[in-house]
Amino acid sequence: MKIEVNTHEKNMIRFAAKHLEVLVLSADLGSSCEVKQFRATYPDRYLTMGIAEQNMCSWAAGLAREGYRPFLHTFAVFLYRRILDQLEMSVAYPNLPVVFVGFVPGITTPGGVTHQSINDVGVLRTVPNMTIFDVGDATEIEGVLDLAWACNGPVFIRMLRKEVPRLFPASEPMQFNRARVLSQGDDILILSSSICTEEAMRATQALKEKGLSIQHMHVSTLKPFTDPTILEALKRTKYGVITIENQYEIGGLSSAVSELIAENGIGCRLRKIALPGYPHGASKMYLMKKYGIDAMHLVQAVEDLTGKSLAITEADLAEERFVDFLEV
Repeated sequence: MKIEVNTHEKNMIRFAAKHLEVLVLSADLGSSCEVKQFRATYPDRYLTMGIAEQNMCSWAAGLAREGYRPFLHTFAVFLYRRILDQLEMSVAYPNLPVVFVGFVPGITTPGGVTHQSINDVGVLRTVPNMTIFDVGDATEIEGVLDLAWACNGPVFIRMLRKEVPRLFPASEPMQFNRARVLSQGDDILILSSSICTEEAMRATQALKEKGLSIQHMHVSTLKPFTDPTILEALKRTKYGVITIENQYEIGGLSSAVSELIAENGIGCRLRKIALPGYPHGASKMYLMKKYGIDAMHLVQAVEDLTGKSLAITEADLAEERFVDFLEV
């Protein structure tokens, strides 16, 4: 597995070269959100808005009405919690093509609750016209801007930064509203997103060695949530489905799956692995283990669904490969 560096920075420059309407708006976090080099490359298409996210959103709405395609850059928590009124009334209500590029989602920052966007998906799933993407690796970072452009409306991206793994082949780009099948089976369905996909991948091989047939699907489109391949997998699974996500346990991937189960009358048990509440500031690796969104807690959820003790230990899992990034 390869580690890529500053993938979004390179991709944003490539993308803007194709689309001259693209503008980057930054809320005083250009370096932290990987657009410093964009500013050097396209100084006339980079707007420094200061620490004034509500004003930045209102500016973006006006620019979008004039034919530009604004891409807002700051930490995810400041792109929904702080600006929700402007986001809804100025952008989502008129259905304008504004892209909110939200960095350090969930516990990918040691900055504590002020910087951790743990319920952004839950909040923004309730906003009409909003599309939500949650990238999982460098390949998806490279493809998500093209998908956002094609939506031609409000888009929120939970973006990863700095050193990120390439889990998926570069030749297999991210697809809109289609989960990525990582393993096939009928006993247990695992639906994972963001940084939790790599943790699920660590557990999958050990589970298979215990004789279980695992269907593992990586989900990168969280709204809309109408992927027919997920629906078919839910109908097929023997023991049930486990969701694992870098988000609060209410409102995110698990809630979307619950709605799909209920709406289609599927007799399927669900176990959700998610953040139980507000985390504190620490490294990503530490927080994933402390709050239970890691491979061992996934194994325990499988044991709960199957009613079997699998005797899998941390030593049986694939080697930890994600990057533990400490910069706020």
